Amino acid sequence: MSSRGLPVLSGEAGLSRYLSEIRKFPLLSPEDEYMFAKSWKEHQDPEAARRLVTSHLRLVAKIAMGYRGYGLPVSEIVSEGNVGLMQAVKRFDPDKGFRLATYAMWWIRASIQEYVLRSWSMVKMGTTAAQKKLFFNLRKAKSNIGAIEEGDLTPAHTTKLADQLGVTETEVTEMNRRLSGPDSSLNAPLRSESESEWQDWLADETADQETRLAEREELNDRHELLMNAMKDLTDRERDIIQARRLQDEPATLEELSQKYGVSRERVRQIEVRAFEKLQRGIKSAMHRAALPAPA
Repeated sequence: MSSRGLPVLSGEAGLSRYLSEIRKFPLLSPEDEYMFAKSWKEHQDPEAARRLVTSHLRLVAKIAMGYRGYGLPVSEIVSEGNVGLMQAVKRFDPDKGFRLATYAMWWIRASIQEYVLRSWSMVKMGTTAAQKKLFFNLRKAKSNIGAIEEGDLTPAHTTKLADQLGVTETEVTEMNRRLSGPDSSLNAPLRSESESEWQDWLADETADQETRLAEREELNDRHELLMNAMKDLTDRERDIIQARRLQDEPATLEELSQKYGVSRERVRQIEVRAFEKLQRGIKSAMHRAALPAPA
């Protein structure tokens, strides 16, 4: 996927002009987004990809602004976020049932965070998920428990932070020293006459433990509902649904028509009917369990 035809962000001086330019690109309706996504996925239509990317450049800019406090050029942060957006468009499957923005924001954040970790000189460490989480969340976690003093943390604070962030006490101590080290203190003022500090601009883009636990439990509940609803399908309906909607690489109508000796249109009809049965079964079960209905 090429970046040709996209607005060019030429350094910090051109940031205002860039932000003004990307506001001119129209947002897409769900129907148009689906149409362009299908055109890109099935035919590699470059114009469809361009429309998907340009309609989400404002989302990239909004996310990128949350990472200004790391002392890195905003123009480069935005550019890295755009790379993540293009990767998301490349991999987006419109038949999964959710909007591109929901899918793309994770690619955008991941791309930006990788750039921050590569570029900020005080961070010389591995990039495991736990270490990334520690890097991006230690300051806020310290503030939440009142550990705002400079220098080493107290043993009690170190233990509490390690437990909250899912890392060892040694990792908390080492990261705290890096963040307070000679390269750049996040408690330094933005400007000499300003009361705002760099840490005021740090973004906490990750969900807290309670939210992640609730999301995981809800996902498990929905998976169980899906598996139970699948039992109401015939063997052929179940096989077609699994092949068409529950695989990373969905089977084509032609492949399934040859397997079952029916026309492609007949396979499509069976798929639609089976999907409707699943929806009714899941919604009925969720109503009985008082769970929120799926989007």
